[in-house]
Amino acid sequence: MKLHAALARALAAHQVGTMFGLIGDANLFMVHSFVHEYGGKYVGAAHEAGAIFMGFGYADLTGRPGVVTVTHGPALTNTLTGLVEGVRGRTPMLLIAGDTATGSRGNIQDIAQRDVVLPTGAGFEQARTPESTLEDLAVALRRAVIERRPVVFNVPSDFMTADVDYREISLRLPQEQLAFPDPAVVAEAAARIAAAKRPVVLAGRGAMNAREAVLRLAERIGAPVATTLKARDLFRGEPFALGISGSLGGPATQEIIDGADLVVSLGAGLNSYTTRRGALLAGGRVIAVDTRVDSVPAEAGTIVVGDAGVVADALVDALDLSGTPARAFRTQRMAASLAAQEVMGERACTASGTVDVEVALRHLDEVLPERRLVVSDGGRFMMESLRHLHVEPGNFVLPANFGSIGLGMGTAIGAATADPTRTTVMVCGDGGFMHGGVGEFTTAVREGLHIIVVVCNDGGYGAEHIQFTRRGLDPSLSLFAWPDLAAVARAAGGEGFTVRDPDDLAQVDKAIADRQGPLLIDLRLDVEHMTPMP
Repeated sequence: MKLHAALARALAAHQVGTMFGLIGDANLFMVHSFVHEYGGKYVGAAHEAGAIFMGFGYADLTGRPGVVTVTHGPALTNTLTGLVEGVRGRTPMLLIAGDTATGSRGNIQDIAQRDVVLPTGAGFEQARTPESTLEDLAVALRRAVIERRPVVFNVPSDFMTADVDYREISLRLPQEQLAFPDPAVVAEAAARIAAAKRPVVLAGRGAMNAREAVLRLAERIGAPVATTLKARDLFRGEPFALGISGSLGGPATQEIIDGADLVVSLGAGLNSYTTRRGALLAGGRVIAVDTRVDSVPAEAGTIVVGDAGVVADALVDALDLSGTPARAFRTQRMAASLAAQEVMGERACTASGTVDVEVALRHLDEVLPERRLVVSDGGRFMMESLRHLHVEPGNFVLPANFGSIGLGMGTAIGAATADPTRTTVMVCGDGGFMHGGVGEFTTAVREGLHIIVVVCNDGGYGAEHIQFTRRGLDPSLSLFAWPDLAAVARAAGGEGFTVRDPDDLAQVDKAIADRQGPLLIDLRLDVEHMTPMP
């Protein structure tokens, strides 16, 4: 058969059921075969950047490889931000990229594609010959899964029409295994816990499947529990849940964590945001539990290599064996202060034609569908939205590993495709939506996805507005006269609703309940009353 058909058949055999992308002369026949001969689902993006973010959203939510395809040259260079995002998010992705024909010297789209890809940190696999391409595909897909990063599989366009013999090739993936810690290191960590008077337990994304074990450990040592941003809401509803550690934490949360003499971190990244620019790591007061030593900052006091749940259980056993009593750090006063920080205080008046951001987001949290995925774009609005829009653990995707805005819409489409049983709520700023959302909103409409886009619209790029204002410079340079975003959504075939005052906010419930397709909710906000970035 032709190689393009053999590749499509091989992808189906490797249990790839969904592929995102944008077609061109180097991949269009493969996509056609994937859909019409092997029953695959293909989601066509408006832009290659959107396609790679769709793959990211799919993979980040499911843990399975997000498979994306683009053609050559500028199509590949348009994916570079997404490749870096996937690398830094440790997300398994396969990008099948066309390349210009091997015999072509004068193609205007020719570029050294390996040299473009490698600086992103992504892997690169070359289809060596038409006959070896199926084997090369298996290597690329296997690497993406095992290395947990994007791998670009580079296939020259003239290979696609070559005649090849199809053969099944196994990925030979290793069986998943739990990492068990060194008993001596567990004993050392248990001794440190026994000596602590004010311990705090911090859970990251690596502890998402170990919630009960982490809570048992926290109960055993008398510690309140906090999470990283990516593990948000893991302990929501628990009386001693601190919420998100770091710059997004409330005043009571920050006071408790600052006063802790030991932090037991399980499966947490311990980046500068979680640790408040390293303050949490001061004095070596962290016991860091992770499956990889290279994921833990050197400043951590004790490193325990192992699965979060396994280590939590081992620590409880060690403490029981030594007869260590629980500390009295958790008190009713602490519980009361944590409950109090969740209550909305008095809010300042905002400018005419705008709504208060906390009031609006708290209201949306109550009326948005309970069965929801939440995707957050990057931007100043996050300081409010991440506090007030809640989500069940494991249903949150944050494409912010590279510090870029504009990634949310593509990511939301990938997540919504992966789990169509839930409503995907994508929260973004107006700058982020204009930056990368408008084109892919049309994709959501075309695909008929259950997506609600909440735009926190302060009329420009808010983080830059703050910097200009603080320095006595001209903040108007950061402001934009955007089009009516609700009207843009309707023009794209979706639905749009603008919230300019409390009366509009009271009507948004109906817009959500009556929606027939993708819905955009444009929250008009006062740029002078937004929480600054840390």
